[in-house]
Amino acid sequence: MNKGAIIPLFYLPPIEYFHQVKNSQNVLIERYEHFPKQTYRNRASVHSANGKLDLIIPVLKGANVHTQIKDVRISYDFDWQRLHWLSLQTSYRSSAFFEFYEDEFARFYETRFEYLFDYNSELLSVLLKLLKMDVSLSFTESYRSEYVELADFRNNIHPKIPSNFKTPPYFQVFEDRNGFMPNLSIVDLLFNQGPRSGEFL
Repeated sequence: MNKGAIIPLFYLPPIEYFHQVKNSQNVLIERYEHFPKQTYRNRASVHSANGKLDLIIPVLKGANVHTQIKDVRISYDFDWQRLHWLSLQTSYRSSAFFEFYEDEFARFYETRFEYLFDYNSELLSVLLKLLKMDVSLSFTESYRSEYVELADFRNNIHPKIPSNFKTPPYFQVFEDRNGFMPNLSIVDLLFNQGPRSGEFL
C-alpha cells in the first residue's frame, strides 16, 4: 500500500484509478495543474453495443495548456448531458444494477455545473460512497512538478498510454458481442457488479 498518492480529477474514471486510490492511505487531488487535453479529465470510456464509446465533456474555448484545472469551465453549446445520459442508458439499461444506481447519477445530467473540477469532484464523492471506499482526500494548495513522498498518477493513467493494470474479468452486457473490455469507466463495473464492485479493485 502506498503511504499516499497524488491524482487528478477524472470524469467517471477508469477502474485502474480506483485500484490506485484503494491502495493509498492518503490521497492528494491535483487542483492547480494546467489543463491537459485528450485525457480522462473530461472523458470516460464505456462499453456500448458497438464497442468502446468515449463520452467527452466539452469545455469552453480558451481552456488550454495555460488554464489551471480548477478554472476550466464546461461548455453547454450543445446538450452533451442529454447525449451522455442516453448513452449510459442505452449501454447499461439491461445490466443488473443500472436501476439500482441510476438516481445517484441522473442529477449529473440534469444540473449544470460551471466548472469541470467541481463536477468531477462531486462525481468522485458519489463513486467513493457507492464503492464503500473510506479514503482521506485533500487538495493541493499549489502546483509542484514532483512529489518524492507520494506515488504520482497525474500523467500515467491516460487514454493514449497502454495500461499495465490487469482488470479482473467480470460479466459485461455486450461481452458476447465485443469480448471483455478491460479498464473501462468505473460505472461499467458498478452497473454490472453492483455492491461486489470493490472486490475487483
